[in-house]
Amino acid sequence: MEQRDSGEAPPLVVCVIPARGGSKGLPGKNIARVGGVPLIARAVAAARAASSIGTVLVSTDDDGIAAAAVAEGARIVRRPASLSGDEASSESAVLHALDALPEQPDIVVFVQATSPFISPADLEHAVELIRTGRFDSVFAARSSHGFLWRTDADGQAIGVNHDATRRLRRQEREPEFLETGAFYAFRTDGFRAAGFRFFGRVGIVPVAELSGIEIDTADDLELARASAPLHHRPHVVDVDAVVTDFDGVHTDDRVSLTFDGREAVTVNRSDGMGVERLRRNGVPFLILSKEQNPVVSSRAAKLRVAVLQGVDDKLPALQAWADSIDVPLSRIAYLGNDVNDLECLRAVGWPVAVADAHPEVRAAARLILRRRGGDGAVRELSDAVLSARVPTHQKRELP
Repeated sequence: MEQRDSGEAPPLVVCVIPARGGSKGLPGKNIARVGGVPLIARAVAAARAASSIGTVLVSTDDDGIAAAAVAEGARIVRRPASLSGDEASSESAVLHALDALPEQPDIVVFVQATSPFISPADLEHAVELIRTGRFDSVFAARSSHGFLWRTDADGQAIGVNHDATRRLRRQEREPEFLETGAFYAFRTDGFRAAGFRFFGRVGIVPVAELSGIEIDTADDLELARASAPLHHRPHVVDVDAVVTDFDGVHTDDRVSLTFDGREAVTVNRSDGMGVERLRRNGVPFLILSKEQNPVVSSRAAKLRVAVLQGVDDKLPALQAWADSIDVPLSRIAYLGNDVNDLECLRAVGWPVAVADAHPEVRAAARLILRRRGGDGAVRELSDAVLSARVPTHQKRELP
């Protein structure tokens, strides 16, 4: 592909994400949550955040995958049963998705949902390498200086990429690259002619080692969940409403008792300002608490926000409140700290945990705040919500 003049329209770039429902090794793999977000939603979000990618298509045979992808802004291509079995190739799913389009793109970005930490900047790099004509197809890979071995029929170890009698130092060896499987990009016409993702001049898009995790087994999934806090922390939380627990969120989870049994807690004025800013900007706010205590009602009245307390089963109450303000759970941020918040955290689009939350809550969270409960956590979330702005890019999308 020749490099386009600056005055020409940008190339039409389409992302295709094959994600079938059946997985024998790890059932429900493509909607398993990492950092509080289904894998398919993470993949769609990464593609939509890349400015050069227009339409994002998810090829699937599964209703749950389709719903999660649509909620994140993808279009769905229903995959027939003949392309949904274990032996169906990814290439066949990509070709099927392309055949369903009204206009053929110039460039295809093929993303796999089983890689949860794809950087939009890396996708941009991949598109640019194809757009400028430097390569015909590219793939994500991480560099490696590891010593590889194999065994012969007798079990004897044989060096694959090194001479075992001469151990070179890392700086003396050229790096090799391990394909991560996260994404590929290629010219559409070349892909159709070759029928395979590698053709013509093939290039590498180097990615960070932490982003190279690919989920095939339950152990891979646990590793990804443990790694999630190490990756990019979102600076904005794009939601339409905010719900918080009270104890351990607006407070440090401690309580003072007077001689006659009355309770008192300490709250943070910065949190109060955060809630006020949300309210003034028209963001609905709810305090949802298991405890039935006058201090909760008093704080909610001071903040002039809705409150539901004495609620043992929080999720139905959350759903009813969301319905009453006509906001889907996918557009709600829920801030919690303990295990009784887990159902709500797993149901909303933005599960958020305070810094000192229970380990299970931290594992379920899409965002773990820097602030502890009672120490500005609510204000930190408020600032992230109010900072949310959808960037505008010049993209070519399909009609």
